[in-house]
Amino acid sequence: MAKRYAHSKPTVIKFTADYLDQLDEEMMQALVTAGAVVALADGHVKPVERDELLNFIEQQGFVPKTSKRDAGEVFDSRLRQLEDGHTLGTIIRALRPLAGLSLSSTVVRTAEHVAMADRELHPSELEALNVIRRLLVGSANRNQPIRAKFRCPRTGTNGRSKGVA
Repeated sequence: MAKRYAHSKPTVIKFTADYLDQLDEEMMQALVTAGAVVALADGHVKPVERDELLNFIEQQGFVPKTSKRDAGEVFDSRLRQLEDGHTLGTIIRALRPLAGLSLSSTVVRTAEHVAMADRELHPSELEALNVIRRLLVGSANRNQPIRAKFRCPRTGTNGRSKGVA
């Protein structure tokens, strides 16, 4: 006879709640990172890009337990990290938990909204979108290093000196 493992209902509920909280946090980190990367790609963040990210996250209900204000603070913090040269490592750590999951398409779509917020699609924004896509959904040419493709316009670094995982 097979042994059955009984779990109390409160334990299962707590485990599920903890998992969903962790998923919300990972989703928030991925969304703000993708938005910050694209917004910074052309060298400066326009208020309309920040607003588009925060409005899109709120309207779509991607992270229901997070207020727009809190999301804005996370975004601003991530911008400072990226501007300080913590680029590729920061991006990889934020996007990696969602890589290959269906949620990754939501992150890419959000980044696309940020890129188009100012009605101008700069070539460096396209490059940033491609890096995000490659990190989240993979690429046919995995031998090509991502490190050589992304440079922070403000610092001129590609993440090798600081913050690389």
